[in-house]
Amino acid sequence: MSAIVVRGLRKSYGELEAVRGLDFEIEEGEVFGLLGPNGAGKTTTVEILEGYRKRDAGDVSVLGHDPERPGREFRERIGVVLQQSQLWQNITVREMHTMFAGYYEHPRAVDEVIELVGLESKREARVKTLSGGQKRRLDLGLALVGDPDLVFLDEPTTGFDPAARRAAWEMIRSLRTLGKTVLLTTHYLDEAEQLADRVAVMREGVIVRIGTPRELTTTDLEVEVRFRRGGEDVVITTTEPTRVLYELTSEAVARGEELERIEVRRPTLEDVYLTLTGDDTE
Repeated sequence: MSAIVVRGLRKSYGELEAVRGLDFEIEEGEVFGLLGPNGAGKTTTVEILEGYRKRDAGDVSVLGHDPERPGREFRERIGVVLQQSQLWQNITVREMHTMFAGYYEHPRAVDEVIELVGLESKREARVKTLSGGQKRRLDLGLALVGDPDLVFLDEPTTGFDPAARRAAWEMIRSLRTLGKTVLLTTHYLDEAEQLADRVAVMREGVIVRIGTPRELTTTDLEVEVRFRRGGEDVVITTTEPTRVLYELTSEAVARGEELERIEVRRPTLEDVYLTLTGDDTE
């Protein structure tokens, strides 16, 4: 069953058409990655799905609701981590979670959420004393305290050190095991590759490719076949690695030779992303 259905979504700002006829679906319990360079239309799309921005055209269903005219329980069922947030600076981490939990009919236990996002040692610390990465963890906790069915994560690990990012990844994976649906936007290609069941790559307001990370990395992009011959490294680029490997190994067997360090390197999600978006800055 689909948690999100988008058909023909359009949004313009004056003469700038930011979103140009998007069509996609996100299944319940799926982690879906939305990728693209700045200006691709990701944030506009997500804000429309969250109900914070009106669309110009198209049909949108989020958990069975039109986010422009949501039912009473819509806000109860979604959690949102924004790119930037303004929080009360003089209350503690626990007080902040407790306040947000009060907005929901069936919230998760506050101390459980604080531990889940790795802020147990900062439970009684005031928000103004937190580091940038700790504030992102707080944002994440506030999105989860209502125990939502659908979580929007907009650049959730920005400002995290490598260890904190890995911990956040495990937390996001745990949301999947709980049956939560996650819409993730990120500039970290390894993050999308590690976490997302499917990925959509946006460019100039349209989706240029959608599929699983594996599907996207087994495209018609050239594959590298690498090996050593006569003490020298050899690299062959091809779209037919099976044929090339067969020819190389057959010739080597006929000559009674060994091909050293032979390997096939397929394009990474980052390679695909850069090819599809024409972007070399991320």
